Formats: sequence, C-alpha cells, structure tokens
Amino acid sequence: MIASLLSLAMTTAATLLRQARARAGLSQRALARRAGTAQSVIARIERGQTSPTWETLERLLAAAGVALRPELEVPVVVGSHMLQDVPRILRLSPEQRLEEVRNLTRFLYEARRV
Repeated sequence: MIASLLSLAMTTAATLLRQARARAGLSQRALARRAGTAQSVIARIERGQTSPTWETLERLLAAAGVALRPELEVPVVVGSHMLQDVPRILRLSPEQRLEEVRNLTRFLYEARRV
C-alpha cells in the first residue's frame, strides 16, 4: 500500500514537472539553470526515479512559471443517507441551525469522554 502511494506521488510529481516544463518551452537544462539545480535532478524526477520534497517541487514549478496550490476536495457521495437530511436542514431558521450545531457539539463532546 505505502509503495503504491509512493509510486503515485512520484508519478504525479513527474507528470506535473514534465507538463510545467513543456508549457514553459524549457529544456531540462534550462529549467535546472533557472531553479539553481542540476539537469540530472530534473531528469530523475521526470522519470519517476525520485520523489522531490514539497519545497523542491514548488521551486521547480515556480522556475517553470507555474504556481502549485494544494487543495483538498471532499467528494460528493451519491446515495449517502446523509444527503436525505439536506432539505430538512435548508428549511431551518438560522437559530434552529445553530441549535443543531450545539446539539451535535454536545454529542461529540460526550462521545469523546466515554
């Protein structure tokens, strides 16, 4: 599992870097010069032979004129029982919604104490 995640991370970094470099019209050597690193570093990352640190990837992408903005996205779960409650929640007044949040907070607090 960890090996497959690491492989995915390396592939993703490789793909991001290769695409950014291509969009900028830069050779590996030119990108390396801009980023202050060796061309062999760029080549190893693009081949997926090494996984750069987050800081290194940001620096290399910035040298190619691309900004990296990480975002977390919560996927919509189709058919979730929780979605059935949305219409009821939308009908509540702001005060009623706050009461729902208070109740949930109390519930979670008590659940953690057990």
